[in-house]
Amino acid sequence: MAQNKTRVVIMRAGTSKGIFINEKDLPKDKAKRDEEILKIFGSPDVRQIDGLGGADPLTSKLAIIGPSTREDADVDYTFAQVSYVAPTIDYSGNCGNISSGVGPYAIDEGMVEVKEPYTTVRVHNTNTGKILVEKVAVEDGVAMVDGDYRIAGVPGTGSEISIDFSDTAGARTGKLLPTGNPVDKMEVTGFGTLDVSIVDAANPVVFVRAKDLGLTGIETPAQIDENKEMLATLEEIRAKATVAMGIVDKWEDAVKVSPAFPMIAFVSPANNYEDFTTGKAISEDEIDFVSRLMFMQVVHKTYAGTATICTGAAARISGTLVNEAMEAKDRGKNDIINIGHPAGKIQIDVAASVEGDTYKLEKAAISRTARRIMDGYCYTK
Repeated sequence: MAQNKTRVVIMRAGTSKGIFINEKDLPKDKAKRDEEILKIFGSPDVRQIDGLGGADPLTSKLAIIGPSTREDADVDYTFAQVSYVAPTIDYSGNCGNISSGVGPYAIDEGMVEVKEPYTTVRVHNTNTGKILVEKVAVEDGVAMVDGDYRIAGVPGTGSEISIDFSDTAGARTGKLLPTGNPVDKMEVTGFGTLDVSIVDAANPVVFVRAKDLGLTGIETPAQIDENKEMLATLEEIRAKATVAMGIVDKWEDAVKVSPAFPMIAFVSPANNYEDFTTGKAISEDEIDFVSRLMFMQVVHKTYAGTATICTGAAARISGTLVNEAMEAKDRGKNDIINIGHPAGKIQIDVAASVEGDTYKLEKAAISRTARRIMDGYCYTK
């Protein structure tokens, strides 16, 4: 019996790696489509040995690209987080890093009109119903790869891709502050009542103080991932935030219904620490505050692009725990905010305004790099 084959492109986009597929190359029936996607990734299997997945949340990501269904966009883009421990695909949110590959993919696949030296691609993210505006350098009709822009967590340099996420406030709930409060109280097993901030921009994130959990805030991914009790506590907080946001009725169901979103981060004031990938010293003088992000129940090795947008927005909202961490050392007075993460720092150009009790995200832009690694056919049976 002949195997099925699907044309795929593998791209490193930001600090993630994903499979990019043209919508027309997947089954139209949703159940059959998801079945094929799981086979392409080799899921569920903790090694994804029989597919293209990398057995890590940051390399088990999918971008489906097709013609735009909106007049104000050039392409539709659907993000999927593919589990490798269960036959589950989470479509409930977006990935900012993978988003950075959408513009170059659309250009190189001939899906948009190409202009040099820069092509602007308006991307409709179907997960959130929001528009992303990507500025991509182009040379000889294709997206440039070489450049001098460097991002923490990726070796070498590449061509800068700027992404404007300012349209993504309230991506999941319709409100920048889903509960209406910059800080809420939450009962957490073993810790009593904790302060949390729930913010929704690009993707929702629930924030907690590192010190309230007995953490320094500058832990390495391994230090947290090896602490099963702390992982359980962080997941409980994340899960209870899904209830507060109206995603699930019982927090115990969150890991099955919505394992990826909201994300959870623990924050602390700027401090000195080492990049866990290189040992390079990160000075508190070069960052505005520190954050460690959880994604799919483990620590993100760097920092998600959408979480960067949300964290930057939170930093601009008076009273949130992120704003508190930044203000602790009188930082963040310019539009540019530098967030310290396990492998260095990520920068965001962000501004927000307030009218009465309502905050508006005026600006939220990050820059990434991306590179096509391979294209061809994935065979499945």
